[in-house]
Amino acid sequence: MSDYVRPPFGTFATARPALEVEDELAVPVADALKNWEVREAAASVLYVDTDPEKADTAVFCGAYDVPPDLSANCVVVAAKRAGEVTLAACLALATTRVEVNRSVRTHLEARKASFAPMNTAVELTGMEYGGITPVGLPGNWPLLIDKAVAAAPHVLIGSGRRRGKLILPGWALAQLPGAEVLPGLAS
Repeated sequence: MSDYVRPPFGTFATARPALEVEDELAVPVADALKNWEVREAAASVLYVDTDPEKADTAVFCGAYDVPPDLSANCVVVAAKRAGEVTLAACLALATTRVEVNRSVRTHLEARKASFAPMNTAVELTGMEYGGITPVGLPGNWPLLIDKAVAAAPHVLIGSGRRRGKLILPGWALAQLPGAEVLPGLAS
């Protein structure tokens, strides 16, 4: 295992390349990193160890000196049309809100869109609530990324568990399978 790596922001006791700490990640996240076709993107991901009791965004940013505009939240959305439900993930900066009823509904060509129930999101992603991340999502899900996230030099996201977070360049997120970068996804 490599020595401590200095993250681009925040005050974390430990930071390591995520590819070296697969036991700290949710299984789908570890698998996605190992199998990510864009190896440069996978290699750019850092894992920072954090207190699971401080996983919620506002508390986390204060505790670890993370600028909220460099923290991104991943939410799972259920879009419905003609009795069919499409699940998608949306990634937006913590300082914004995903425009579910405007941007997401329109982009997915749905009649109705809403946040998916927590138990559905947790069960289908294989991740913990409060740690859901775009890395390792089910392969058939669209991943909608707000343009501001993809443009960020680095952004902090979940690790699939409440303990620990991932830091990676915005460009790398845009290389995830199923990713679509959308202007105006969040406001």
